[in-house]
Amino acid sequence: METSRIAALLGPFLDDASLSPDQLDQISTYIDLLLRWNSRVNLTAIRTPDEIVTRHFGESFFAARHLFPRGVANIRSAPSTATPGAPNPIVPPAAGPLLDIGSGAGFPGLPIKIWSPDTHVTLIESNNKKVAFLREAIRALGLTDINVSATRAGNLPDSLAATVALRAVERFNQILPTAIRLLVSSGRLALLIGHPQLQEAIDLNPTITWPDPIPIPGTKSRILAVGRNTLK
Repeated sequence: METSRIAALLGPFLDDASLSPDQLDQISTYIDLLLRWNSRVNLTAIRTPDEIVTRHFGESFFAARHLFPRGVANIRSAPSTATPGAPNPIVPPAAGPLLDIGSGAGFPGLPIKIWSPDTHVTLIESNNKKVAFLREAIRALGLTDINVSATRAGNLPDSLAATVALRAVERFNQILPTAIRLLVSSGRLALLIGHPQLQEAIDLNPTITWPDPIPIPGTKSRILAVGRNTLK
């Protein structure tokens, strides 16, 4: 897919931010690989490159730029250090890695890694065919400090990550307590969900404090909600 087309489609999700030519090349490579694998492995029901960019990459990069704004260090940083025009984090970053639970085809974890190369990312995926795709994608994109854990999130030990991301996971009300268990104290839970699910998340998890969610561009009810774990 042409990188100029990718950049144009991602514009509404990135606002005033931009991606480098190398990052756009990585996305193009990723899309080509996803389309090839998707003919053999059911990675996504979305089949056209434009929709893959807007639905999958757009939403993931929207989360990435709010979770890891440029000009804000990813470890023990404060929003006031952000460069002019960069969005402040919904909840400022904390020390530690990011876990993408139920990563599937790699969203949002792989785009977050492309956006923020210094962030350590672990993709949690129990489906062996999807695990094979994720590992091939990491190799093809030349990414480092990222790994795939071929297990279920419930099998992981407590307090692994500063940020846990969830997008389009099954059994939302069952996986949420596990996601919180995996957070360090003051860690962030990032949800890419439909707005009606936010109240469910609030009701299920009294240990999370939730700032106002942010609507995702081009959607009617999709939001990014990022809460802070207050359980010590």
